[in-house]
Amino acid sequence: MNNILYLECYAGISGDMFVASLLDLGVDKDYLMENLQTLPLDGYKIEISRVKKMALDACDFNVILDIDNHDHDMNYLHSEHHEAHHHNHSQEQHHHHEHRGLKEIVEIINKSQITDRAKEIAIRIFNIIANAEAKAHGVSIDEVHFHEVGAVDSIVDIVAAAVCIDKLNIDRVVCPKIYEGQGFVRCQHGQIPIPVPAVVNIAIEHGLRLHYTQAKGELITPTGAAIIAGIQTEDKLPEEFIIKKIGIGAGKRKYDIPNVVRAMMIEVK
Repeated sequence: MNNILYLECYAGISGDMFVASLLDLGVDKDYLMENLQTLPLDGYKIEISRVKKMALDACDFNVILDIDNHDHDMNYLHSEHHEAHHHNHSQEQHHHHEHRGLKEIVEIINKSQITDRAKEIAIRIFNIIANAEAKAHGVSIDEVHFHEVGAVDSIVDIVAAAVCIDKLNIDRVVCPKIYEGQGFVRCQHGQIPIPVPAVVNIAIEHGLRLHYTQAKGELITPTGAAIIAGIQTEDKLPEEFIIKKIGIGAGKRKYDIPNVVRAMMIEVK
């Protein structure tokens, strides 16, 4: 019998929301932490807790970085990432952060002790993000570099997502649509429209179905979009199904609706 995961993204999707929903669905947090600790990566710690989102009890997965950081899973929107390839470091002596390219990130993932299937899922998701960013900036995939902060944050979120998918033995993923907000987000060099270019490119390349809402602000992050693109197998629910279990993952924002992702294990009779 197939293990079918149904993702309900009425409040969008981000990496931490997705991971939290699968933890709530049944992945043992100690198992996840043990796997993440095998990554040759430092500069962060993780907190897993219970929070209320408009009276809904939800799991919260929080990557806390040692470096002063902006909003979780949005670092590259508010830091240098969006134009990281264009930096002239001789003119920006104040900028001391490292940048990691796709090759370096793949090496980090491969050096970990997570399962081969989890590695394959994580690398596939990172390739999706790198391709989308390369297209957005008109550069080759080898020229895409993730700002130090964004790279750590994204690596942890994406590897955690891959470990959770693998642990639950999920082989079918249904995501009918992903809800998005409106307006602009600010990066270091100005404002960019929502959905941000990387999300648009991922949606085009992988046929993600988006639905605009009246919410002001970004509901879909590139990490969230790439996770869906990397694991989704279909976008239509069966006509009839049984919900076996549900997990609710919290986001970090406040909207007029609960900022959560609901992940359901379903069974077709």
